[in-house]
Amino acid sequence: MNAESTPNARSRAWLTVALLFPVALLNYLDRQIFSTMEKSITAGVTGVVNHEHFGDLMAVFLLLYGLFSPVGGYVADRFNRRWVIIASLGVWSFITWLTGRAQTFDQLWWARALMGVSEACYIPAGLALIADFHSGGTRSRAVSVHQAGIYTGIILGGTGGYIAESSHGWRAAFTWFGLAGVLYAGVLIFLLKNAPRPDAETSAPRAGIGASLAQLFGCGSFILLVLYFTLPAMPGWVVKSWMPSLLAKTFHLGEGKAGISATLWVTLASLGGVLAGGARAARWMRRTQRGRLWVSAIGIVLCIPALFGIGYAPTLGVAVAFLVLFGVEWGFFDTNNMPILCQIVPARLRATGYGLMNMVSITAGGLAVKKVGALRDADAAPSLIFSICAIAAAVSVVLVLLIRPRIAQTHD
Repeated sequence: MNAESTPNARSRAWLTVALLFPVALLNYLDRQIFSTMEKSITAGVTGVVNHEHFGDLMAVFLLLYGLFSPVGGYVADRFNRRWVIIASLGVWSFITWLTGRAQTFDQLWWARALMGVSEACYIPAGLALIADFHSGGTRSRAVSVHQAGIYTGIILGGTGGYIAESSHGWRAAFTWFGLAGVLYAGVLIFLLKNAPRPDAETSAPRAGIGASLAQLFGCGSFILLVLYFTLPAMPGWVVKSWMPSLLAKTFHLGEGKAGISATLWVTLASLGGVLAGGARAARWMRRTQRGRLWVSAIGIVLCIPALFGIGYAPTLGVAVAFLVLFGVEWGFFDTNNMPILCQIVPARLRATGYGLMNMVSITAGGLAVKKVGALRDADAAPSLIFSICAIAAAVSVVLVLLIRPRIAQTHD
């Protein structure tokens, strides 16, 4: 039975998206505020003395987030998506609160590491739950609304620099947002539900981890999607992690202005991009099963000149203009990854598959973030950093065009 076949089912499907919007917001807000406070954290935490040390703190989050994403996805596929989401939110929010109490590099390193593990479980489970509810003509739009929550969180995370420069100090941001997440996890216990599963799926034996991995990696299009998901993610994480600090140094800005300049406009553009990209994909899917692939590829093609522009920008205004272009086109890419995955693998493997995609892409992103820290200590120019990013994006366009959908879908 279709999870959205009756009015009540459709209402529950959209209620699920509404309930997960704040979770997606907090998932990215709690990580983004860290990158906007480098100067304050370096001054307030013993043992953080240079860009490479700060890069290590951002990289350990990404590396463990990536490594544990398949674990969270597999648990969500095999057991219960709802409880994976609630537990992930509650734990990472408590760790966010603890982050505001760190006094040394080691304490902050462990907080970031544990936050990476706990946050890793959410995105695969959340997107899979939305895909369960929106199995007909609303999947692309539902995913785009959820992704809009992510970008709203990034925008709010950009205020971290202003909070750090205020009388409240940088620790207050982690306290406030951590407590908000713990409270909201309690709300979800009463309101969030799993989607009804088809009889054929519920009666089938659950595959073990070995069988699940064999089926996923036995699909050539899934391997291509993993690589396609990874290469643009590397510049994406560099922009999210280092842009506030790069703008501050290049254009002599305070933390507050640099944080807003690096996150607000690009994220508003991404917010528009995910909504437009989801709507465009839904329309093109009426004509061809490759509609999402074309929309995503167009987005990455236009990211390439944007990355070169960011690297060579002579003024803050020019840098922000190219960040806006990057944001719009990144949204076209970001909103279509789970829907494309749904055209390649069966429903019982969606969260596991997305978790594996996260593992590879975010691990690579974490290594890129760490490397950029070392390049910055060596006084590498932004033009070099973003030229490398643009080349990675260009290679990915070839890969997405080779993907072949295997599961026919309705007008989605």
